[in-house]
Amino acid sequence: MKYYLLNVMQPVGDTPAPEVLAEIGKNLDAFHQELREAGAWVFAGGLHGPESSTVLRPRDGDILITDGPYAEGKEMLGGICLVRAPDLDAALEWGRKAALATTLPIEVRPFMGDAD
Repeated sequence: MKYYLLNVMQPVGDTPAPEVLAEIGKNLDAFHQELREAGAWVFAGGLHGPESSTVLRPRDGDILITDGPYAEGKEMLGGICLVRAPDLDAALEWGRKAALATTLPIEVRPFMGDAD
């Protein structure tokens, strides 16, 4: 088994209407339950916006601390889901289900090495 990171790529800008968010939340709960039942669940969670971030950069033997995002873009990392899967094809299937649940693009990326 390997670990795969499913990154939720959220557009920057307006938040969907409350009823749309409620439906997405319901779909995510069902997706997470399916992951648990399949033994693929490791962790999942949403993130605050990039404006809440703090960036630490090494500089001349010290650390420079800056508020706000490192880079600006049209999309931000909105959440993550860590899953266990036997191979990339299985991880991509979980990514497909995550994209349908969130209505957002999902990046699937393998961790190096195998899961315990």
